[in-house]
Amino acid sequence: MNTIVVIAKAPVPGRVKTRLSPALSPQSAAQVAAAALADTLDAVRGVAAARRVLALAGALTALPPGFEVVAQRGDGLGARLATAFADAGPGPVLLVGMDTPQLTAAVLGRALLRLAYSPAVIGPATDGGWWALGLRDVRHAAVLSSVPMSRPDTAELTVAALQQRGVPVAPLPVLRDVDTIADAVSVAAAAPGTRFARTLAGVLALETETA
Repeated sequence: MNTIVVIAKAPVPGRVKTRLSPALSPQSAAQVAAAALADTLDAVRGVAAARRVLALAGALTALPPGFEVVAQRGDGLGARLATAFADAGPGPVLLVGMDTPQLTAAVLGRALLRLAYSPAVIGPATDGGWWALGLRDVRHAAVLSSVPMSRPDTAELTVAALQQRGVPVAPLPVLRDVDTIADAVSVAAAAPGTRFARTLAGVLALETETA
């Protein structure tokens, strides 16, 4: 049965969502990041899976129920992604980030169904990266160590690297990552019922009052 991995940073002010500044203070950005992570974990809890793993950089004051927490390992994001797959293996494994709080259990369920019939799946992000990557055999995640991350062609390069190993990749829906304040406002408008949307509205109102 499937394993779902959420790769995330602990919501520490000044270390997460730094591109939300100067619109948000580091403290407000961390609150928004915490809400995005909580929404993502809720979506994952709503899907049947053999294991739910949180691959975490940093530490949380309270561990999320229903998740096995493992520390991220590796030098650079690509290496950390590869080891997160290895730690969760042998597969199938679907890995998602914490930057798409609009993610729902229904979307995840369809992604897992597609992974059941495909050696690999990828969910492209509007910025050229990806919000999800699924592998039936986690050994193929080794390619991630050499794929440039956080670039407009990261998803394209990830697909190319897998195809060079003879692994066909099926597409998932495109989602918008929350990196900038414009991203945050757009995602909150598209998913108004989320913790993320409520938290963003609250911190924006507070920042406006104190400006």
